[in-house]
Amino acid sequence: MWIDNHCHLPRDDATLAAQLVDEARASGVTRLVNVGCDVAESRAAIEVARVHDGVWATAGVHPHDAKQGTAGLRGLLDDPHVVAVGECGLDFHYNKSPAPEQRTVFAEQIGMAHETGLSLVIHTREAWDETLAILSSEGVPDRTVFHCFTGGPSEAERCLEVGALLSFSGIVTFPSAPELQEAARLCPLDRMMVETDAPFLAPVPHRGKPNRPALVSVVGAAIAELRGVDVGDIASATSANAERFYRLPTASQKP
Repeated sequence: MWIDNHCHLPRDDATLAAQLVDEARASGVTRLVNVGCDVAESRAAIEVARVHDGVWATAGVHPHDAKQGTAGLRGLLDDPHVVAVGECGLDFHYNKSPAPEQRTVFAEQIGMAHETGLSLVIHTREAWDETLAILSSEGVPDRTVFHCFTGGPSEAERCLEVGALLSFSGIVTFPSAPELQEAARLCPLDRMMVETDAPFLAPVPHRGKPNRPALVSVVGAAIAELRGVDVGDIASATSANAERFYRLPTASQKP
């Protein structure tokens, strides 16, 4: 049994969202965390979570959307379907929002995680030093994850040292990612989660197609092979970690 701790279900196609949830459940994915990237998308993620058992939501402003600010975000965090702030952070690869605004909005959301006691979901790209510096300045929330972790052993050690978890996506299956694969080998089993980041980053052998939450088991199987352990060990550990990290109740305990 698996938990896809980070995916993006369709916000404007309820039929497709339902199909993806049903397919995931049939594939042994017991719960999904549907992630918001701006206020409107976060609101939509909450609505999807209200409709489907086993689906939970986050609310956050992605660094790409930082120029929109965080107005209206705080009010979403009290919704009982919301289990985390984010995804938020810094992205200096695309720079779709100015760097100063990215920094401000990231810091604001760290503050919201502290205020609410929710988990924090971080996106960082080509910004390791500054991401960690802002976390140090604002204080690392007790439950923090670097989603779609893309670093190597050095970055993994730095993130683990501040108390964060690492979430591995389909990139770990790519032949072009040997340093990431080494990070997946060294990450303690109780500090890792798995995700699809669907519809992005479909794992091998599904590259070139839209990703789906049902494929989170492919990510887990790749990590099991890298570590030389049974895939069931990865499923059990990452699911338990996700339950603790997001404080997920069972589907029957949903609001």
